[in-house]
Amino acid sequence: MAFITEQWLLVSILGVLAAALIFVESRKGGAALSHHEVTRLVNSDQAVVVDVREAKEFSTGHIVDAINIPFAKLADRHTELNKHREKTLIVADKMGQHAGAAGKILKDKGFTVSRLQGGMSEWQGQNLPVVK
Repeated sequence: MAFITEQWLLVSILGVLAAALIFVESRKGGAALSHHEVTRLVNSDQAVVVDVREAKEFSTGHIVDAINIPFAKLADRHTELNKHREKTLIVADKMGQHAGAAGKILKDKGFTVSRLQGGMSEWQGQNLPVVK
């Protein structure tokens, strides 16, 4: 505690740098979209949902017309998404833990990517429709 009070300037700089790093890293996976924005984009045929959960979780409930490519296989199977290259890919996972990393993989492959804010748990928490 004494270090923090004596070196408050260094601690402040560290805090600002940590916040900047978090901000930059979160943007690499695409912007986070609310369920309202996702619904609007999908309904207007401007976006496709890519669900990166495992097949077992996907089968318990997913967004209509979502494409399931598990996160562990995304780097190998990204070519399946080439027919949707002109659309925004919206990455959905369980709670947002893999969406950023999956979005970065897809962005590096040349896709336009966004993330479903809160993942499928938020989608289902809002009582939005899912297909089983």
